[in-house]
Amino acid sequence: MPYCRECGEEVPEGSTFCPKCGARIGYATSSRLATWGERLAAYLIDAILLGLILGFVTLPGYYWMPHMWSVPRFIPFVELGGRNVVNFIYWALMEGVYGQSLGKMAMGIEVVHVDGGPIDITRSAIQAAGKAFLLPLDCIIGWILYPSSGKRLFNYISETVVIKKRG
Repeated sequence: MPYCRECGEEVPEGSTFCPKCGARIGYATSSRLATWGERLAAYLIDAILLGLILGFVTLPGYYWMPHMWSVPRFIPFVELGGRNVVNFIYWALMEGVYGQSLGKMAMGIEVVHVDGGPIDITRSAIQAAGKAFLLPLDCIIGWILYPSSGKRLFNYISETVVIKKRG
């Protein structure tokens, strides 16, 4: 069954408009959206791989000047640490160039533009920013505003969606 590219809702065959958001069905795709479980597994694979790599590398100033890499604790759900910057660069480049991080490759999912085409570095950087620096808020707001779309807030902002890899 096709999905609306605007809101992610399943669209009945033969429909002209999405029953949820009213978008024209010309924006529908038969690609299956990745589940939250597949996305979480891909994230965990990436986090473990990056954690192993960064465990062997000391970021400049990380131990002797920790105040440079932290946000005041009264700002919830925001993390701007050096590791988060490395994660952002990793996701922005991997998903901008290949459409997939190593975790997404392992899970057989990819990030695409809502029109089904590949994403560029700019869109990749936008969606990676939410994942690297604001993940809890990014997910919670996405679940509240777009419950059936399978989108985080920054997926919506960057006009991207995560689908099962084609072919």
